[in-house]
Amino acid sequence: MEIRPQVHDLIRVHPASFKSMDAPPWVNQRLSECPWVVVRRARAPTGMIAVGVRGDTRSERWGGYAHQSAIEQIVEPNELIGLLRTSTGADRTPPIQLLEKVIERWQGLTLPWGPTGSVGFELASGYRVTTPHSDLDIAIRAPERISVHLAHSLWERVMGLRPKVDVRIETSECGFALEEYVRRPSTRILLHYPGGARVGDDPWGERAPVSLAVS
Repeated sequence: MEIRPQVHDLIRVHPASFKSMDAPPWVNQRLSECPWVVVRRARAPTGMIAVGVRGDTRSERWGGYAHQSAIEQIVEPNELIGLLRTSTGADRTPPIQLLEKVIERWQGLTLPWGPTGSVGFELASGYRVTTPHSDLDIAIRAPERISVHLAHSLWERVMGLRPKVDVRIETSECGFALEEYVRRPSTRILLHYPGGARVGDDPWGERAPVSLAVS
């Protein structure tokens, strides 16, 4: 059975099976210390998954591909909510503390959602990457159309919080910023697809751009 992780999922890989001759030296070193990668929004060759590796600094970001056989564990963003609730919070950084506040404010939201970015990575891997100034990135998976009213309600409950909360909605085809959708519900917004980004006015109805398949 083919494994099909989704964008923003965190994957623990077997570092020995992931080594890339094309990667900067720090990539393989980092994976030997912390064998976690994030699924990125890109087309991948058959049997491969597009992934990103993060280093110690913002300049250390690398995008490559991992073979499905290298996967040891997949953690979805929504699973991290449960992980946060069962962990101790004595040394939580401000963005992780902020996630607790968002959980309270979004009680009743039935769509799967959870932290991505540095907060998601830290919760999944246990490797400290957040700082007091890190943003809180969140992904909400909405394969079916959500109402403008719900979008406004979700955004109003997190707007103005510090550190900043950046919310992305993920449909079955593309991803887009909740803030942009709320501020411009009747105009065209930027939609992100595996093959690239384009401007559109219907995240649930726009078809993905046609592009050549990766071989």
